[in-house]
Amino acid sequence: VNTAALPVWAIDVKKVVVAGATGQTGRRVLERLAGQPGLSVVAGVRNVDKAAKSLEESSTVVRGAMVQKVASVDTSSVELKHLDVVKDSVDQLATTLEGADALVICTGFIPGNPLKMNEEAHKVDNVGTCHLVDAAKQAGVKKVVMVSSILTNGRNWGQEKSPGFIVTNAFGNVLDEKIQAENYLRKSGLDYTIVRPGGLKAKPPSGELIIAKEDTLNSGEVSRDLVADVCVASVSDPKASNKVLEIIESEENGPKVFNGLNM
Repeated sequence: VNTAALPVWAIDVKKVVVAGATGQTGRRVLERLAGQPGLSVVAGVRNVDKAAKSLEESSTVVRGAMVQKVASVDTSSVELKHLDVVKDSVDQLATTLEGADALVICTGFIPGNPLKMNEEAHKVDNVGTCHLVDAAKQAGVKKVVMVSSILTNGRNWGQEKSPGFIVTNAFGNVLDEKIQAENYLRKSGLDYTIVRPGGLKAKPPSGELIIAKEDTLNSGEVSRDLVADVCVASVSDPKASNKVLEIIESEENGPKVFNGLNM
């Protein structure tokens, strides 16, 4: 995929919805799409007032053991709409997606209460995402780009005992939940691109982008900036049509880290 792709309107995409637009990756996707002339961009968020404030502010957030700096996003050319994959019905989600040509799914549960992680991952990364796919079909969306993770399908290629799979899936069995949503999208009949990044870094990229075919990468890290670049390119690049793209950054002596685990 060429990250300096055709403008997103080149394949008749006039309106794009970003689901999960206030998340670490979603806000980067939003920022890139908002800078495209002639494109209507909708930020799908759970709380419109809160999102308007958080997107326009740069801040420092603490996620587990990681401290991440978040840049502000110019939302002057973005329409904020309520979108909650857990609480909204398929009909409500379809109304939010009405008129959109493309949807970029950047939703994902945030690990919190250990007793509720399995339930939350199931509701957000599986059932809620499948509802979003149904809504996209109902609303006439042409293209869906989904951010997932490497190793979602790890059980099917002998990776269930790999450190990356064990550590990541410990958070709510999230890889097992994500693969369900991936497969649902693939069977939907919609034009899709599933982007499976390695361990996500908040810092700018330090290595070259490596794109691999599905079920080949079990380690490595990638900047969220590159993930956003690939998502935006995938909206319009015909080479990304109905593909699963696994992405990491090149590292000296090969990848050593996945989700913060030294291997």
